[in-house]
Amino acid sequence: MRPRLDLALQGGGSHGAFTWGVLDALLEADRYTLDGVSGTSAGAMNAAVLACGVARGGAQGGREALRAFWLDVAGVPECLGASVGRTPSPLSALPTFPAWLFNRDAWPLYGLWESWWKSLSPYQFNPLNLNPLRDILQRHVDVALLRGGPLKVQVTATAVSTGQPRVFNDGTLSIEALLASACLPQMSQAVEIDGEAYWDGGYSGNPAIWPLIYGTEAVDVLLVQINPLVRPGVPTRAAEIADRMNEITFNASLVAEMRAIAFVQKLVREQRVSADDYKDLRLHRVADEEGLAPFDASSKLNTDIRLLETLFGLGRAAATRWLAEHGDAVGQQGTVDIGQTWLAPRAQPGPGGR
Repeated sequence: MRPRLDLALQGGGSHGAFTWGVLDALLEADRYTLDGVSGTSAGAMNAAVLACGVARGGAQGGREALRAFWLDVAGVPECLGASVGRTPSPLSALPTFPAWLFNRDAWPLYGLWESWWKSLSPYQFNPLNLNPLRDILQRHVDVALLRGGPLKVQVTATAVSTGQPRVFNDGTLSIEALLASACLPQMSQAVEIDGEAYWDGGYSGNPAIWPLIYGTEAVDVLLVQINPLVRPGVPTRAAEIADRMNEITFNASLVAEMRAIAFVQKLVREQRVSADDYKDLRLHRVADEEGLAPFDASSKLNTDIRLLETLFGLGRAAATRWLAEHGDAVGQQGTVDIGQTWLAPRAQPGPGGR
């Protein structure tokens, strides 16, 4: 029997294409039985599209569904991007672009434009509440498959009134739930569901691990992390300061959960609580902080197909390294030290989450 594996997918705008690459490599390897997937923001989009694709056509169906979704995000018709997201990539023949070209902060007059739109709320500059992401999701997410497919999907959003996380699963999953999970309040009006307004789930769970603990049988959880924990140096420019503040904010809930998980692991191993009552999670992590470092926060709003393809490639490479080094450990033992990675990081981790 193949080991069961849960997935926890972080959000991060177009940097979710890194997660696309990770998922593509995992599905291609097809070594595990995927049980549940928890996602926030772009991670929630990846989770939903993955679940629908797997329900339709297994692992290969998941790969094709994710590729079609990200092509749509980039505005590239599938007939024109037939080879994008495949190996080898047609973009590999194009000139290599430096990462800074994808960072909007580097574009002329971007700072003035950003200052202008940040002075307005989405209720002012988008009074009709138009959201092209809704149309994209409706083309790629079948709610019936999302609710009734083999993957148990958990989507996190943040309640505006209380600041608490709301996890949508089973019968509560919907297009609106996905939009709520990705609702940045500076860019989109709050998404109302059952009379409650919601913002981006990253404020309260990026991603939430606890729904997997209670909602699936798997003991192994693979975190796909795209927001850096460690960034050397002190930011000095206003944009850099804001970016680092956002990174810290969107990692805070994950760090808190990891602290709680580490505490339970300690109690189980010291036999102070029963392993029958508490899951002794085996945690794994795929990341590439070094590879993603050149792409700043402003690139998360850039859906240029060349950027998405670059991030896809980084994700595939990171997952391939992880599979080679740690893939056999799934079902046996965890491959990441919570204390060193999340609770007391001291140096920038290298590629592949090592």
